[in-house]
Amino acid sequence: MMFWLLGVELALILMQFLFTSDAAEEIKDVISKKNHELFYLSNINLVDEIWKESRPKPPNKPVRVHDLKYAGLDVAAKLSSLRSELASAGSSAIIISMLDEIAWLLNLRGSEVPHSPVMYAYLIVEIDRAKLFIDHSKVTEEVSDHLKKAGVELRQYDSILSEIESLAAKGASLWLDTSSVNAAIVNTYKAACDKYYHIQGTKQKPRTDGSSENLNGPTAVLKFCPVSLAKAIKNESELEGMRNCHLRDAAALAEFWEWLEKEISKDRALTEVEVSDKLLEFRSKQAGFLDTSFETISASGANGAVIHYKPEPESCSIVDANKLFLLDSGAQYVDGTTDITRTVHFGKPTARERECFTRVLQGHIALDLSVFPENTPGFVLDAFARSFLWKAGLDYRHGTGHGVGAALNVHEGPQSISYRYGNLTSLQEGMVVSNEPGYYEDYSFGIRIENLLYVRVMETPNRYGGIQYLGFEKLTFVPIQIKLVDLSLLSAAEVDWLNSYHSQVWEKVSPLLDGSARQWLWNNTRPVVLDKI
Repeated sequence: MMFWLLGVELALILMQFLFTSDAAEEIKDVISKKNHELFYLSNINLVDEIWKESRPKPPNKPVRVHDLKYAGLDVAAKLSSLRSELASAGSSAIIISMLDEIAWLLNLRGSEVPHSPVMYAYLIVEIDRAKLFIDHSKVTEEVSDHLKKAGVELRQYDSILSEIESLAAKGASLWLDTSSVNAAIVNTYKAACDKYYHIQGTKQKPRTDGSSENLNGPTAVLKFCPVSLAKAIKNESELEGMRNCHLRDAAALAEFWEWLEKEISKDRALTEVEVSDKLLEFRSKQAGFLDTSFETISASGANGAVIHYKPEPESCSIVDANKLFLLDSGAQYVDGTTDITRTVHFGKPTARERECFTRVLQGHIALDLSVFPENTPGFVLDAFARSFLWKAGLDYRHGTGHGVGAALNVHEGPQSISYRYGNLTSLQEGMVVSNEPGYYEDYSFGIRIENLLYVRVMETPNRYGGIQYLGFEKLTFVPIQIKLVDLSLLSAAEVDWLNSYHSQVWEKVSPLLDGSARQWLWNNTRPVVLDKI
């Protein structure tokens, strides 16, 4: 909402629960340069006032306990580690508002956000206690007992600001990640600190260096939340869950691709949405399936060139046997999260399509095989995936890899593999990332090949600098269509990679299949022999 004030060109009202503190400050900085002013709206939501009784009710779905056999670490151990971080930073409490961080830390899962197994909540962790702010009607007896055992107290969701005020009033130094915590919480704490020091007759500025200097009175410790990195580094139980769910997912995909190829060969007119729905049907039969991990990108022909294309029933295309078909999909299972893209052709691909596909595949292989020293940030590896496209004057306008949660959000940080060199987070053992180079020709076709990988320690003949060298292990095992590969462009090592990968696909996935789907997997994992080309 905007209005005029005397001496100010324009005033902007911002609903501070809807913006992170950093985003709000950025808006404030931009508009102030044009003699505009920002006002925070704290006690009213203008959208709600417009909606009134027609406003949809907030989600109110039960929370569930994430089994320790999948989580790997109990809540007490996670809280203990976080409290050590608090002590090192000289902070007496931290406010966590990222929903996946709360879910991971407390070994809880929800279903209130589409495709993400999280629940709406806030969490405050102090040195000697923890409080979860959540609608109590979502909390089952099992969840209540689980939290009580971990020493986590329940508070009502809408009491978060009064708790922030109480922390400041008792002199608590609060760790604030202003990149994720909303402006309402940060501004409430700042105002409460000002009130505290006004009463004391002193002044205090926020501490931004994270030092453990002992200061009297409430002080904001402005640092990135340590839970993000801890969550990104999967333990062995989490990795085992990811391995297992990927194999079940691969079985569902084998059944799906066998069905789709058969239907296309019958000249069945299937829409992109119908194909997406059928994939969901196959996945839903797998043990532990909960939901898709994002909206499926089912894209035929030119639609594949739209990187985040979303097919709609009223306007989507028929899957054309004579065009490339790109399918980017994923699933949420009780033990893990999947994300996979395959590009196929049901007819005869053109030479141009095969060349572009092959260059994307070469980049995918190069990243998969890369070995790098510890403390290497993801942007350093991005060129591995692009170099073969660059040699032909081609590229793609998205990152190469993103972090993936373990039975959590399909997109997570802080790590990534991208040309965005500002992200200095190093890739570390146990992190899960996607490997998804692509190429998109406007109004014609799109190509993407995506597997999930996890970072592991590599056995190298030397350890220069006395450090470890890292590489990747595959999680995704679904065939890559040989028809689209121009084998004349591949080196012998790249052909070996392709054959080795397909051998692993057959070995790992075939025991989960029978009948025509198993035969399809066999047909699509046969080795390529270069001297017969």
